[in-house]
Amino acid sequence: MRRIAGIVLAVLLIGGVVAAVVAGRDGQDKSTATKTVQGVIGSEKAEFFADPDVVKALAAKGYTVKTETSGSWAMEGLNLKGYDFAFPSSKAPADELAAKYHVRQPLPRPFYSPLVVVAHRSAAEVLETNGLASAGKGTGTLKMAEYLKAAEHDRTWQQLKGADRHGELSGTLYIASTDPRSSNSGALYLAAASYVADGGRVAADSAAIDRTAPLMRKLISVQGAQQTSTDAAFRDFVSGAGNPLVLVYESQVASLLTQGRRVDDLTVLYPDTTANSDHTVVPLTPQGRALGELLSTDPVLRKLAVRHGFRPQGATAEFTAATAGHTTYLNQTLTGVRQAPVPASKVLHEMARRAGNQ
Repeated sequence: MRRIAGIVLAVLLIGGVVAAVVAGRDGQDKSTATKTVQGVIGSEKAEFFADPDVVKALAAKGYTVKTETSGSWAMEGLNLKGYDFAFPSSKAPADELAAKYHVRQPLPRPFYSPLVVVAHRSAAEVLETNGLASAGKGTGTLKMAEYLKAAEHDRTWQQLKGADRHGELSGTLYIASTDPRSSNSGALYLAAASYVADGGRVAADSAAIDRTAPLMRKLISVQGAQQTSTDAAFRDFVSGAGNPLVLVYESQVASLLTQGRRVDDLTVLYPDTTANSDHTVVPLTPQGRALGELLSTDPVLRKLAVRHGFRPQGATAEFTAATAGHTTYLNQTLTGVRQAPVPASKVLHEMARRAGNQ
């Protein structure tokens, strides 16, 4: 009987140990479990979400984020069923998506970035000599009204004083942008340009579109084939290829600088009238909205957004501190830069369609 009791006791002890191990594993699984959320994002945020530190910070809050990239305006044509969020690069396409999927406002806007024009130093110097820009060693201001006047009259680099000393400056003077029919930066370029061209009035109807349509078409048609992403255009510029003037996001420049990359032949021109790219989350599920709010409020994630060149909403100190060593190239306070109002989505869509129809 004692032997039988001993065997029974041993079995019970072993069973208890196994149960404790299983319970411990269950408890561990619960403490480290993450919610997987799926989203479509603008390509300029791909490096942010791929950053191991961002992945770690999100996991610490219980999230695994899987993303696919798309042009911001192209997202409207996608079937987003099964996705938790869309994350275009500005409010206009975000509002379109919110209306389409009946998403309640307000939409989370974690960070933003102004549009800038990156120029090789030789190009910036020639623009300054001819009154189209004011430029220092690494940063300056593009005079939009003067630039648009030059574009309207089909000015070439060869017609600009001093350009003959730089063999790479030839052909028609233009800023290379992305396709405004599918890309946010290209559409915002038209928003700012049309605002200046129409005497400081934001386009609100077909009559306003008509007034600036010939110039907007000229700004686009002179470029020929356009990139669909600022990522590709910026990489080409940094490698020394492509056009001497390229429209990109400030965040791309700031990210490059904070990573310690050399940018010797670079001048960042802030248009005196530009448009901010308000990166806006369109939550398609409760998990998507929670993620958007987390990106907006979590101190670690805000700091990581600054590392990737974005300006967090609602504060300037984070961006100013992180870029303090790069004021040669960055206008931290956006001094002398006017923000152009962005037309309603329907108007901007039509403006981009008219401009892109060759």
